[in-house]
Amino acid sequence: MLVKEFLGHASLENTSLYIQVEQAIFGLSNDDEYDVTAANDKEDIKKLISVGLEYICQKDDILFFRKRK
Repeated sequence: MLVKEFLGHASLENTSLYIQVEQAIFGLSNDDEYDVTAANDKEDIKKLISVGLEYICQKDDILFFRKRK
């Protein structure tokens, strides 16, 4: 709750999303590096999954995916 208030987010859900995206981009440790992308079109989503990207989270109609470099 303190982080939510500090960042000025209206809901804890928004804070959680930013944390998930940050972890997807920067990884859980310094050794982890990822390519991160987002999509909202069904065909684009199929292509991302077919090349090995994994689903991370969703905000509104945008889905976020990552793949280890």
